[in-house]
Amino acid sequence: MQVVLLRVGIDTGSGGIVGPAFKNGSFEYIPIPDNTQDRGIDKRTYGNTYGRHGARLVDYFPERRREAMHGQSIHFDPEFETFTYGDPTIPKVSLKGLAAGSLLVFYAGLKGWGFECKPALYIIGYFVVAHAGLATSFTGVELRRLFRNNFHVKHGEVFDDQKEFLVLVKGGKGSRLLKKAVRISSVGEDRIGRPIYLVSRKMRSVFGSFDGRTCIQRCPPRWVAPEFTDRALRFLRSLR
Repeated sequence: MQVVLLRVGIDTGSGGIVGPAFKNGSFEYIPIPDNTQDRGIDKRTYGNTYGRHGARLVDYFPERRREAMHGQSIHFDPEFETFTYGDPTIPKVSLKGLAAGSLLVFYAGLKGWGFECKPALYIIGYFVVAHAGLATSFTGVELRRLFRNNFHVKHGEVFDDQKEFLVLVKGGKGSRLLKKAVRISSVGEDRIGRPIYLVSRKMRSVFGSFDGRTCIQRCPPRWVAPEFTDRALRFLRSLR
């Protein structure tokens, strides 16, 4: 059994904002833009999609950007309705080896909405892995049954272009989008003094230090070392 941390969701480099965190600890998960064919192919847009708190996702953008983002398609991945995740890029290929029962843990950038809270990285949910592998390792029937709601599978032209490299992960029973986000980061500096996000000292006691690679700003999946796996599992299963 494995535990892996993976950053997802809108950020300043992809979408231009981070998601909102509310004073009671709840949050809104806002996915990245769908840039397929420039403005995207998915029918869900920031203007027609509502979050868990009743507001349209576009309303969390600065007012000056709302008109431009209203019709922008959304790349919903991961999605927490049927719990699927897909990615065709080289940094994510290791996820094809996730064993059943492992936890794929998602964290995202959030900052205070309606109150002062500086941007930080937070755990927002996780999958209890039921299936993982390259798209080509699944039959057509399996793809439709397990991954029909995944962005990369539901859009045929996207799937045809990416299927040879596409990693797919399906979450099973126990998978969840958390009700309250859990902060995982602290602020450090890189070699030239620029601020970066690091795994906080508190969270290193749970997940370990990843062989000293504590920067989680925007990075490949971070695999928890075996000696920390049980501790990480207990912590994650306690979250709601």
